[in-house]
Amino acid sequence: MNVECYKAAFVYIDGKFEKDKILEISQGVIQKVTSLSAIQEKSYKDLGHVALLPGTVNTHNHSFQSLVRGFGDDLSFFDWRDQGIYKYSLNLTQKDIYTGALFAFGEMLKHGITTVCDFFYIQDEGNDNAKAVIRAAKDLGIRLVLARCFYDWQTAPKRYREKVSDAKSRCMELIEEFKEDTTITICPAPHSPHAASEKMIQAAYEVAKLYQTHFHIHVAEARYEVESIQTEKGLRPLFYLDRLGVVDEPMVLVHGVWLSDAELDLMAQKKVKLSYNPSSNMFLADGVTPIRKMLDRGITIGLGTDGACSNNKTSIFEEMRMAALLQKVHLLDATSLCAENVFTMGTESGGKVLGLPIGKIGPGYKADFVTVSLDRLELHPLQNLAKNLVYSFSDTVIEDVFVEGKKVLSHGEMVTVPERDIVQQVRRVTEKW
Repeated sequence: MNVECYKAAFVYIDGKFEKDKILEISQGVIQKVTSLSAIQEKSYKDLGHVALLPGTVNTHNHSFQSLVRGFGDDLSFFDWRDQGIYKYSLNLTQKDIYTGALFAFGEMLKHGITTVCDFFYIQDEGNDNAKAVIRAAKDLGIRLVLARCFYDWQTAPKRYREKVSDAKSRCMELIEEFKEDTTITICPAPHSPHAASEKMIQAAYEVAKLYQTHFHIHVAEARYEVESIQTEKGLRPLFYLDRLGVVDEPMVLVHGVWLSDAELDLMAQKKVKLSYNPSSNMFLADGVTPIRKMLDRGITIGLGTDGACSNNKTSIFEEMRMAALLQKVHLLDATSLCAENVFTMGTESGGKVLGLPIGKIGPGYKADFVTVSLDRLELHPLQNLAKNLVYSFSDTVIEDVFVEGKKVLSHGEMVTVPERDIVQQVRRVTEKW
């Protein structure tokens, strides 16, 4: 068994930085973390004067939306949706979708994201469009959870919609095709209580239970959604979903801005997890998710960037900062959420949300990690390194990024697909707009 060893000046282990530790990695997995004194001299690779951290985990994104960045800025929600997402997504080809995914995932790697959940809903080509996203992830080397959308809202663009039977069978085919791939995970994702019918939501849940995966769903992002579900179904969103029998441990609820206290109690009782997207919620003026109440109930929370059309910067470090500051000002309590809380959300808890052994430096976890330069002003004084990673971090401090033990970013530059090639492809798609 081939073992590779890496040394860093500081390694983030169990909530604190430790000096001169060695990571032993084999077959893409961390085998052990040991001290420098316990290993033979020159039998390791010295990564330099850096801090080694778990790669950050992006629990919610729509990769194709990177192509539409800036086209929906400063608009009301429905204008944003119609003039941004709907307008430009209708004519995207498979090649364009691949380019959009390269664009999104490449930027994520540069920002220290090693795993992303892409909530993908352009299904007019069966699974072919989804496979274009998967191909982009493989080409770049990022770990991907593809949340294959189940969508049958009749007022949505035709290319988003499918029959229930097609969505179910195609999702199962995709799961089967990639079940042996160590960097690709497929899971079902009914779009939302208003954009997926009862049968569609239940079909997605059945697939999740059959394959023991999670399933993702947008819930209570905007106030109008809660009001419309109450009008149509006579229940608040999570209670409506519970009536369908799908509120269960596999559920990953995205946003959850307007959940009631009773719904939060149900989340905790059923062990539902949350993908929290603070920048997107601010961008679209959705509101403020009750994170402190959720944490007090023991709910597991990961962070997401959402698509770049509703959050122009795809950085989980940025989401850490936004999450902490937004809760502080909303609750008028500077102690409500601390740097350590949000760092865990962006790493280890993100792994729990996605059901993967990621987001932590320790034996048995995937060898997905990031190194940051300790010779940059942004992270000093080093006595406060954990705080500075959240509150004064700049993506320019990122040196190297490893996924599955393989280097995919070296000194801030992508190893797999040159950035200039991606830029040229993005220009090809967007210059006609």
